[in-house]
Amino acid sequence: MTDETDAPAGRVLVVGASMAGLRAAEQLRAAGWTGAVTVVGDEPHMPYNRPPLSKEVLAGKAAFDSLHFTPKASTADVEWRLGTKAVAARFDERAVDLDDGSTLSYDGLVLATGTRPRRLRCPGPQAGRHTVRTLADAGGLRDELTRPGVRVVVVGAGFIGCEVAATALGLGVAEVTVVDPLPLPMVGPLGEFLARALLMRHQERGVRFALGTAVAGFEGDDRVTGVVLGDGTVLAADVVVESVGSVANVEWLDGNGVDLDDGVLTDEWLRVGGRPEIVAVGDVARFPNARYDGVPRRVEHWSIPTDTAKHAAKSLTAHLAGREGELAPFAPLPTFWSDQHDFRLQSFGAPVLGLDDVRVLDGEPDGDVLVGYYAGDRLVGVVALGGHAMATKAARYRAELLEQPALFVQGAAK
Repeated sequence: MTDETDAPAGRVLVVGASMAGLRAAEQLRAAGWTGAVTVVGDEPHMPYNRPPLSKEVLAGKAAFDSLHFTPKASTADVEWRLGTKAVAARFDERAVDLDDGSTLSYDGLVLATGTRPRRLRCPGPQAGRHTVRTLADAGGLRDELTRPGVRVVVVGAGFIGCEVAATALGLGVAEVTVVDPLPLPMVGPLGEFLARALLMRHQERGVRFALGTAVAGFEGDDRVTGVVLGDGTVLAADVVVESVGSVANVEWLDGNGVDLDDGVLTDEWLRVGGRPEIVAVGDVARFPNARYDGVPRRVEHWSIPTDTAKHAAKSLTAHLAGREGELAPFAPLPTFWSDQHDFRLQSFGAPVLGLDDVRVLDGEPDGDVLVGYYAGDRLVGVVALGGHAMATKAARYRAELLEQPALFVQGAAK
């Protein structure tokens, strides 16, 4: 084994080389860290933008090489170890073991390993079943969707599932059916009111749905030919896209006494396990949001890697420089959007906290509409469904949501 634990002091190790890892490296420099930064990632690619994979890339409207982020000049001296996976961490020794047999020491550690797609555990063949997470995933799926007469079944009516269904239909596939055990698409983050409006729009454009039922298995010998539902119905399928959630990449952190039940639990400064030299960022971080109720949650929105990286870099850099107590608790304003067919969902805030009180703020349910989500008398989120003009109206509420005082504050950083 190659041992690098005698490396010079002053290194921050970032494990995870996707968007969160890149933003962490950039924000470390912005926060004043001048020591070494090493980023480790299991994919062979430099960080790239993932949301277009299920839309523009899959539709053939964007080339793969157009997705790569351009790192800021401040990160020119960052060391990138790509195509290398972290297999174990030893917090007490401040060391991370890699799958190439080497060990990296650190003074500060950033956990940015993100998530991977959850897979269905059903009997049947594997060939013809796809997920959408990486460049390779999108490339393989596009090759399948562009074959003449393809019948597609999308399992999961969440963000990715609805986007893939819309993109597949736009490519001219023979038919698209979305399966989900819940009664409406995206009902979890949107609530029943908007979910019904979303269902209507997809159906009007030709997407079929099998809702309120789960997948029991797959038919076929060498590859999938059909999807068996819980009630025994069989949907003919040449291609299946599994979009049934994600699993946080935390196995390599086992044995360090930290909470890994759903991602990596952090405190309100994104520190892990009471160790100020370790922070978590991006999709893998389960953090309390002082803006709302302080309940730790993972948030898989595009804005979160940047927001968490900025706060975690300040927290970590302050600790390494001996400047404790300078940082307020983390209180981001979550933001998401989703392009489907010819319309967009645009959200600001935390609609999931106000699903019991949804009010129309502008427009009509059967047209472009803007709704507000309330917890008591407090507006906690807005979501627009429709064209550019309605999305712009939603953005006007951003300032109001940002100006609201935090509801949950545990005190100043120590």
